[in-house]
Amino acid sequence: MKNTRTRSRYLTIALTLSIACLGTMPAHTADIITEWATVKTPPVPELKPVTLDGKTTALLILDMMKSGCTARPRCVATVPNVKKLHDAARAAGAMLFYSLVGGDKPTPADIMDPGFAPKEGEWVVQRGPDKFLGSGLDERLKERGIKTVIVCGTSAQGVVIGTGSGSAQRGYKVIVPVDCMSSEDPYMEQYAAWHMFKGGPAIVTSQTTLTRSDMIKF
Repeated sequence: MKNTRTRSRYLTIALTLSIACLGTMPAHTADIITEWATVKTPPVPELKPVTLDGKTTALLILDMMKSGCTARPRCVATVPNVKKLHDAARAAGAMLFYSLVGGDKPTPADIMDPGFAPKEGEWVVQRGPDKFLGSGLDERLKERGIKTVIVCGTSAQGVVIGTGSGSAQRGYKVIVPVDCMSSEDPYMEQYAAWHMFKGGPAIVTSQTTLTRSDMIKF
């Protein structure tokens, strides 16, 4: 009987202490949402000049369709940069690859600027952020002996991260000209640039170089 009363007393004390501890705990523990406004922006990524061999380089122009790009002023602003890079890549004998999206049957005529429209055999209809999936892109690159890909397109948080990461994970060097990628707003582009530069997995960041279109030479 005495043991029973002792055990009961200990249980009462333990329960009282537990309730007291709960009462002193903060209502919300720290997490990224509660800390959002206090998180410091990381340093600006370093852009580097690159010199490429056209024979082993592919320029990927992804999802730059009239329907999507015209709805994004930041995409429209990249068009002259993509056009200039396209012209330089073609002149150097680089491989060109395009993904077309939007509507039931997008065609090369729906590309944002006819000045960098794809030629026959250079494009596929491929939705989603990773253009390697179901497109035969990896096979095309390997057939041409491609070692480096330049990733351009909209949206940055979609195709640039998705296809850029997919390229790196398949062993390709990845070049991301920041003035040839776009999104709905600047934060999405900043997020994409940081992910490819340092925020993503090492297998991606170690293979990626951030640059601008006028810092690329063939």
